[in-house]
Amino acid sequence: MGSATAPTSPNALCFSDGLPSTGLPCHVEISADGLTVRFDEHNGLGEVNLPFRALSVSAGGLNHDQLVVRWGTAPSTQTVYLKDPSLIRTFRSAAPPELMKELDATAAAVRRARSRNRMAWGITAGAIGALMMGIWFSMDLLVGWAVDRIPLDWERRIGESAYQDFLIQHPAVKDGPAVAAVQEISERLIAHIPGNPYTFEVAVVKSEVVNAFALPGGYVVVFTALLQQAENAEEVAGVLSHELNHVLERHALQRIVKQLGLVTTVGIIIGDQQGLARVMKQIGVELLSLKFGRSQETEADVTGLQLLHRSHIDPSGMVTFFQRMTQKERGGVEWLSTHPMSAGRAQRLEAEIASLPKTAAEPFTFKWNTVQDALRPVAVRG
Repeated sequence: MGSATAPTSPNALCFSDGLPSTGLPCHVEISADGLTVRFDEHNGLGEVNLPFRALSVSAGGLNHDQLVVRWGTAPSTQTVYLKDPSLIRTFRSAAPPELMKELDATAAAVRRARSRNRMAWGITAGAIGALMMGIWFSMDLLVGWAVDRIPLDWERRIGESAYQDFLIQHPAVKDGPAVAAVQEISERLIAHIPGNPYTFEVAVVKSEVVNAFALPGGYVVVFTALLQQAENAEEVAGVLSHELNHVLERHALQRIVKQLGLVTTVGIIIGDQQGLARVMKQIGVELLSLKFGRSQETEADVTGLQLLHRSHIDPSGMVTFFQRMTQKERGGVEWLSTHPMSAGRAQRLEAEIASLPKTAAEPFTFKWNTVQDALRPVAVRG
């Protein structure tokens, strides 16, 4: 922390483990020696002085028109996004030779990205034009185009914001047989995801509601009532595999893009970090009850079954759990409100299982009756 200085207007956005997931506005100044990051005097963070030798740089934003400056080592890496062109020019003119290679690579990336985007925007504007707004909500191709341009770290921040808000109101169970079982099932599944870009975090929450849900960025929540309703670990694995594949296919992000509309989404993907923060607050609660479309459910079913098969887990557990929950639908199963089951869907699952090569299922290390016994309430003697 440095000495007190006169207040300055924010011209950058800072990220680190100790700061809010939406980032913290800050003021950056460039000198011949390095970079100074100054925070609002009211938050008590003061300022940080960084020599050029401690920094690494890359391009950021859809057009790569932001300069992303990093320092520190994992897991304490810190990042500042510079968007002001004059600030970026000042940084480049002051940087020493050892940083010029990275800066030159960044500049080349900017030129390539702008060239690609000019062509893409020209084609899009010519093909869609004035009709785009009217057909936005019905065109999956446009949604996919937008989703593909949202970076994974922005997706993670959207999911993390909703996940942390949820856990404040519904604290996770920290230990016990149920947590250990869910952890083992999750690790088995995640280990068999090829090219997995996510760091999944799976929490168990005590609740009498039969439910489980996944949030963008790799956050999954399982309620204890769902574990109590499952007859074996393979049924829980079926639910978890289904939820993991909603994340892998970015289904929640697709629904969010449809809800936001074109103008807001494009504003975010071209680098509006403040817009991203506003969206996180706007949709945080809605993420918990987000309903998926029929094609998304089918995709999560099929890819979920395939993941179970690769993980040497009996995939029939997915079908039996879904069927039994459908029979109890009149009793109010929260999971079914966002994952509606049908007889035709069950038949597709059974046909998919029949088409998979036969493999021997590998048992889990825990006993399911031990997990369920630990979840039962302890009888109180009068």
